[in-house]
Amino acid sequence: MGPMAQKGESDMEDRARSQAGLTRLCAGLGFTGVACGALGAHAVKALGPEALDWWNTGARYHLVHALAVGLVAALHPTRAWISAGLFTAGVVLFSGSLYVLALTHVKALGMVTPIGGLTFLAGWAVLFFGARR
Repeated sequence: MGPMAQKGESDMEDRARSQAGLTRLCAGLGFTGVACGALGAHAVKALGPEALDWWNTGARYHLVHALAVGLVAALHPTRAWISAGLFTAGVVLFSGSLYVLALTHVKALGMVTPIGGLTFLAGWAVLFFGARR
């Protein structure tokens, strides 16, 4: 086999490893999103309707962006890991701040939520521009 065949095989192996990592990230985010949704339906409900609304919004965006990472894994556009990383950071910042807000009612945490939202938007922008090959 010549160098071109080896290079092509190496690229395919790298892509397969990258897709596997992205799929694992999707699965982890999906698992934790479902767990958080279930916790909200049972435990957070007792903290009142406002806390439950915050929690449910966090869980909804958590799950949507778990699926977004799955989309990145399936499409594997240019800069896939950057997009997936931004989606993951968005889950931590946006959903995480809403989860903590729901549990503690510390409204200052609400200042973190828009940063997470901007992180989600950045992930979608990277996906948009990475789709052009």
